[in-house]
Amino acid sequence: MPEYRFNLQLFAGEKTEPATPRRREEARKKGQVAKSAEVSTALMILTGFLLLRALGPYAARHLREMIHFFLANLGEWQGDLPGLNSLLLVALLKLGLVVAPIMLVFVVVSLVSQVIQVGFMATPEVLQPKFSRINPLEGLKRIFSKRALVEFLKSVVKIALVGYLVYQQVRGNLGWLSQVGLLELEQSVALLIDSLYRMGVQVGLFLLIVAAADYWWQRREFESSIRMSKEEIKEEFKQMEGDPLIRSRIRQRQRQMAAQRMMQAIPTADVIVTNPTHYAVAIKYTPWEMAAPKVVAKGRGPIAQRIKEEAQKYRITTIQKPELARALYETTEVGQEIPAHLYAAVAEVLAFVYRLRRKSV
Repeated sequence: MPEYRFNLQLFAGEKTEPATPRRREEARKKGQVAKSAEVSTALMILTGFLLLRALGPYAARHLREMIHFFLANLGEWQGDLPGLNSLLLVALLKLGLVVAPIMLVFVVVSLVSQVIQVGFMATPEVLQPKFSRINPLEGLKRIFSKRALVEFLKSVVKIALVGYLVYQQVRGNLGWLSQVGLLELEQSVALLIDSLYRMGVQVGLFLLIVAAADYWWQRREFESSIRMSKEEIKEEFKQMEGDPLIRSRIRQRQRQMAAQRMMQAIPTADVIVTNPTHYAVAIKYTPWEMAAPKVVAKGRGPIAQRIKEEAQKYRITTIQKPELARALYETTEVGQEIPAHLYAAVAEVLAFVYRLRRKSV
């Protein structure tokens, strides 16, 4: 049976892993987010026709007042430029009363469409000039890319379907459109506005469905574009956490420095409590400075042996108490006071040491 061997390194560079939070943050800073322009377009169209229904009478009244004012005062105009400027200024102010609320609503809708997709986002990097954007070759690549083809097909389908909806709406209104000349002006305008409103709402809702589908597609493409390989994730981890070898050396150096400080503290100890071969704990007690005795050094194995050697060098009393030595080692860190349940045993040891000191004196 033939053997098949695969070089797994060939697959190491494949981008098969979801992007890490750091990669997502970097992409966001560059303006790379899952966003569909269709959402803003659909909301704008839908909002526009809803405003037509809600603010139509208000806008018509102000426009009528503006035209009436302009025509009424035009007869009194003396042909001078300041008089014409005054008329135009008043007309523009009245027009602003109509346009300003509508523009304000559109601005709010535009911001909302941005926030619901990507949240609040400021991308200074996007505003920085990049010469690659004006490179003709790069421009041709974007024009004839897969993304551009998808956008083109999407636009064609969208225009065709919107055209069909408009056709259906106009076809349904042919009955009264043929008789519009026989109606009063106000009735004709009301029918036209109502027809436009219904057509606009249908188109807006359709585009909103298209926008939801497009947002799903854009998000899928975005997730695909920021995928990472296993090697990239490893490199990112190294950058965030540091190289494992360096971290190991740092920890080793920290342990060495801690051991050195511990050995330097041994001469200040009052007694060394040991298990003859395995454990050694150095205890210090200064009544006017401490609430309870404190462990200034501890160790087992080779470190315990070094502690005992240092104690012998400085003539510090060493007492063999295996159970107490083990309890102190397991319950108390260097620099900490001993726990309350060991007070009696340690006090007994310290009293013995103090008696020895008095006898030696």
